[in-house]
Amino acid sequence: MEEKLAQLKQHLARIEDIEGAWRLMVWDMQTYMPSGATQTRADQIATVKGLAHEMRTNEDFGCLLEELNSHLDEFDFDSDDASMIRVNWRKYQWFVKIPTHLWAAFSQASTLAHEAWKEARERDTFQIFRPHLEMLLEFQLELAELLRDGAENPYDPLIQYYEPGMISKEIDLLFTTIKPQLIELTRSISEVEQVDESPILGAFSGDDLLEMSRLMAEKLGYDFVRGRLDLTVHPFTMGNSFRDVRITTRFQDDYPIFTILASIHEAGHAIHRQQCSPTQYRTLLSQYTMGIGESQSRTYEMIIGRSRDFWAHFYPQMQKIFPWLENVEMEGFYRAINKVEPGLIRVMADPVTYGLHIMLRFELENEMINGKVEVGDLPEIWNTKMKEYLGVVPPNDTQGVLQDVHWTDMMGYFPSYLLGSIFAVQLWYKLLEDIPETHEDMAAGEYRKITEWLGKRVHTHGGKYTLPEMAERAVGEDLSSEPYIDYLKMKYGEIYGLG
Repeated sequence: MEEKLAQLKQHLARIEDIEGAWRLMVWDMQTYMPSGATQTRADQIATVKGLAHEMRTNEDFGCLLEELNSHLDEFDFDSDDASMIRVNWRKYQWFVKIPTHLWAAFSQASTLAHEAWKEARERDTFQIFRPHLEMLLEFQLELAELLRDGAENPYDPLIQYYEPGMISKEIDLLFTTIKPQLIELTRSISEVEQVDESPILGAFSGDDLLEMSRLMAEKLGYDFVRGRLDLTVHPFTMGNSFRDVRITTRFQDDYPIFTILASIHEAGHAIHRQQCSPTQYRTLLSQYTMGIGESQSRTYEMIIGRSRDFWAHFYPQMQKIFPWLENVEMEGFYRAINKVEPGLIRVMADPVTYGLHIMLRFELENEMINGKVEVGDLPEIWNTKMKEYLGVVPPNDTQGVLQDVHWTDMMGYFPSYLLGSIFAVQLWYKLLEDIPETHEDMAAGEYRKITEWLGKRVHTHGGKYTLPEMAERAVGEDLSSEPYIDYLKMKYGEIYGLG
């Protein structure tokens, strides 16, 4: 058995190295690569992802995994070895159904679509991106059919690429419970005196925003010796291993504080990745589900980064970097950063309306995969749903259907953002129960206990568990929307005096 485990680890190490090269290509593409290099990068990524796919679906590799999986009951379920076998066997069964040439072609089309999406945003023209999205949708319909394996909804296998153990029906049930409550809370807030947003709309220079972002990320626990902060069109984190985790942010002229909030969000991802157990290195076991990943970014951005305790410590430093804030009370700044207002852009949305943005995208993806929505009709349907859910209509495609990068790749990611937000609140309540002095620590700028607690409960496990399994292990209960809704009602009820 030990010899076979050694063979498995050797093969997994090569896959992780190859996929790491691909991730570096993507990071470069989204940060520093010249636009003229797009076709070359598309060819390179197609080749590298094709090689990784061949290794993931190698017949000898499959036989080795199958044999080890047949002895799984001989291992401790929570051990690295058992998890390495269990998780990689599940992934093998997903990938082996897809021909390598199809996966490589999809990867190439995805790279080309990314550059078309950037151009479409710059020129505010959906039609530039439309043929690329239509091609990607055709690929995904083919993938869904290959992967469906009796699933009721062809969208399910795409969701399970990001969120194994969950299906669209479960997610829809969860979201359907939340939607009317978010709409009602948003309506209630709109009927009372509104928060003054001017404290966060002043003159913030880009360099100073980056300086503050670096200071905050480091204080929260992000290790810059193993990371860096760069600019991009759509903020993301590239985690190549626990030794190399890079974050990005962007400037937003009409909402400058976004640079800091996006940096905190990505720092949450990065701290998670940096705290994955070193024993999982080159085993593919540190690839956690997107819902678990988003629970960490949302914990840091939505809960910590928008908290009164967080700003009690950082606001004096903000005032030093931005002297005009000396005339603005911290409480006014705190309220401004928590202003609830239906808006156009998901990544700039407040925590109350954020979930509605996710539901819109989840519904559109589901309808596209099921043939109920044509790509050409997306801008109009998008705007209709925005009006229905949030009461606003995008004035152009860039602020509407073109705002997210996600549709340049596999659909199915968006639900994980809201699932992660739901789990984040459950984790936070458990953390407060275990560390009752958390509020005082945050106000003093002390995050070591929080980082260590999240490290032990979530980060160190990497990709051992699905989101439902992680919820059971970390907080001792099923994934539930009730704490999430209670949290939003309590926090924003206090800010807006809802009683």
